[in-house]
Amino acid sequence: MSSVDWNMKTFMKGASILTISAILVKLLGAVYRVPFQNLVGDKGFYIYQQVYPFIGIFIVWTSYGFAVAVSKLLASSTSRGEAKAVMRVAFTYLLLLSVTFFVVLTVFAPFFARAMGDPELVVLLRAGAYIVLVMPALAVLKGSFQSEGRMVPVAVSGVGEQAFRVAVILVGTWVAVRAGASLYTAGEVAMWGAVVGETAGVVILALYFRNTFKGPLEKVDTWRVVKELTVVSLSVSASSLILLLFQLVDSFTIYNMLLSTGFAQEAAMELKGVYDRGQPLVQMGILIASTLALAIVPLIAHHSTKKAGQGALPFIRLTFRTAFLFGWAAAVGLILVLPYVNEMLFETRTGSGALMIFAFQIFWLSLILPLTAILQGAGKVKIPTLLLMVGLVSKIIANRLLVPIWDVTGAAVAGNIGFIVITCGLVFYFKKVWPTQLAPMRFYRWMAAATVLMVAMVLPWMMLADGLLFDPLSSRIGATLTALTAVVLGGTAFLYVIMKSRIMAEKEWYLLPFGKRLAILQLRLNQRKGE
Repeated sequence: MSSVDWNMKTFMKGASILTISAILVKLLGAVYRVPFQNLVGDKGFYIYQQVYPFIGIFIVWTSYGFAVAVSKLLASSTSRGEAKAVMRVAFTYLLLLSVTFFVVLTVFAPFFARAMGDPELVVLLRAGAYIVLVMPALAVLKGSFQSEGRMVPVAVSGVGEQAFRVAVILVGTWVAVRAGASLYTAGEVAMWGAVVGETAGVVILALYFRNTFKGPLEKVDTWRVVKELTVVSLSVSASSLILLLFQLVDSFTIYNMLLSTGFAQEAAMELKGVYDRGQPLVQMGILIASTLALAIVPLIAHHSTKKAGQGALPFIRLTFRTAFLFGWAAAVGLILVLPYVNEMLFETRTGSGALMIFAFQIFWLSLILPLTAILQGAGKVKIPTLLLMVGLVSKIIANRLLVPIWDVTGAAVAGNIGFIVITCGLVFYFKKVWPTQLAPMRFYRWMAAATVLMVAMVLPWMMLADGLLFDPLSSRIGATLTALTAVVLGGTAFLYVIMKSRIMAEKEWYLLPFGKRLAILQLRLNQRKGE
């Protein structure tokens, strides 16, 4: 068990397999919402997004948080018998939690639906509840593979589960819509898609599983195991849960408040559906920054034991700069092209103003995810989790104050306020733990210069493309071509300044997934200057 040769190469190989599968899983999880919205429209999207946070929170907590907690406990087990006992306790505890959650969600579905202002959501809540019954097996199997360093089954099951889910959701929804079923029925089908996906994930893991925990059961302190499972799973998944918790706040507040400010039911549903378009955009935006930054986190844990804890500092600075760089570029870049991206993906430009504000959350989240991961790696769990809760309360208060004044634009501003509170708190706390400069002033100056050049290139191009070049084409095709060409142009301009300034050294690019090509490009760009 614990004698597995955890050398760095094996570790990084496992981490890179998980990184690639995590990219695929997150990408599929964000992308399927686009054709889904195209099939069911803004009202259908509102119906799905109202209920999704309920099951999404439980999925992330168990399949991610509990899997990590189980693998930690198993890796620290001293014998097979102890490991077997830990697995049994973990499975029983999770089963009790799942059944409790299932009963609560099924029995109180009418209460939750009324609290969200839409009693017809009951069927979706009850369908989604079944997903939690699959989670104990998924979390315990995942955790046992991770504890042995066997990342391939974890990666395959993650991608397989998401692929099944997306396929069932899209095909099922298409059939439901073609058959003339109500949008609530289409939403229910989508919920069953999630249940099928998670079941597929368990089946894939079960096929890989070999029972290596043979032998007699040993006694373990059940309460210690339960306590550690709860604390570790919640703290590990807290930063991933925060986006879903913000969505849950929106589910209970936006639609109700729109009705109370005089919106008709149908109009309020559609407006909330338009606002929900921001979710897949933010998910795609944080994908690059969080994946790149999180790939460096294992190196931090590895080096933090060296040089009296100072060995990790260069990697911590690199993680911060990577997250800042790509998070900022993704947020500002998306805001620039958002009206066109909105039409390209969702057929209309409705709500682009609110979505531009919503999209800036990409930047805050790109910093929050790696910073909490680094602090967790250093064993600092309580304060980051507390800060996430403070941010959540700020979001609730801001929603209550701003939605009645600015409708969904107010909710988008409230999301940013909540994330700003968390980011500032984390950076201050970070400086307390590691009193170091995370990035020099030169870094921020060059970031500003790169942003100015990106804006200066993209805005005139979009006006020219939209008003003249692609004007004869159909509106959606024109918007698509404008958005894609502007992204390439803006991205090239931004990267050009970053590489010319060398605010990221070549050896630093090398540490990032797929960074080798960028390092070579940077060398070539700067060689010409010297020739």
